[in-house]
Amino acid sequence: MNEGLLQVKVDAMRNLMGIVVVGVILGVGADLANAQQVEMLWPQGAPGALGKEAKDSPRLFVYLPKKKEATGAAVVVCPGGGYGGLAISYEGHDIARWFNSFGVAGLVLDYRHRGKGYGHPAPLQDAQRAIRLVRSKSNDWKIDPQRIGVLGFSAGGHLASSTGTHFDAGDPQADDVVNRQSCRPDFMILCYPVIAFGESYTHRGSQRNLLGAKASAELIKKMSSEKQVTAQTPPTFLWHTDEDQAVPAENSVQFYLALKRAKVASELHLFLKGRHGLGLARNQPGASAWPAACRQWLQSSGFLGAE
Repeated sequence: MNEGLLQVKVDAMRNLMGIVVVGVILGVGADLANAQQVEMLWPQGAPGALGKEAKDSPRLFVYLPKKKEATGAAVVVCPGGGYGGLAISYEGHDIARWFNSFGVAGLVLDYRHRGKGYGHPAPLQDAQRAIRLVRSKSNDWKIDPQRIGVLGFSAGGHLASSTGTHFDAGDPQADDVVNRQSCRPDFMILCYPVIAFGESYTHRGSQRNLLGAKASAELIKKMSSEKQVTAQTPPTFLWHTDEDQAVPAENSVQFYLALKRAKVASELHLFLKGRHGLGLARNQPGASAWPAACRQWLQSSGFLGAE
């Protein structure tokens, strides 16, 4: 079993059984300790919560860059895991630290999923709330509220793309100051994302875990991100590998084509080699170029501020 799949299984086991010690043994505990702080998305309880345990309390792990290096940009990071677990180490904490290396705040989202007993709409509620929360904290965290993006891997990429196709401007009259903020991301970074449901190239496990085995055709269409793209969908960077057998590259290709039809600025990188679940893809021929390409896209698109 490769390391990526092992991590997904271990993270899913921890969420299902509460065996925190497993995560500590594999170094996940050390990853969590490196976050400057942890923010609960709903201190008074999440909507639709099934209880008051840790699994019922979505949260953000906050990684802020050094003040002298900060660009003002921020990214909410959605780890993958098929909506049944979270690969929160190599698709979460590692990514936040990478963003910090060039002055971007990284906010790792520990969202609800089927492994914790939750399906739709809980994951999307958590991701939308995370974006609102980061905007509400923009002054405290020295973040530009108009340069807040979202990144997602695999099923986390579906979640990230969902935030870019299902959003609102916030409620200026809300008693909760967080709910006054828009939940639209200013840009998206989608890494070997699950995109389409109900298709031959759909990742069936993600669809089943999120929507259930008997989802209506209307709900399947609503949560198929390529069918929900509009001119208001945020600019997007995508990458995938042709060898990905778990989540075929057609997912990224179809989303890219939808963006092009809507005239949304976008960039797609399709690498020949590489399995699913690469994370930063270190030492992977071809795909290892994605972090540098993504950083260049962020710079050229103006999300890292002035040159």
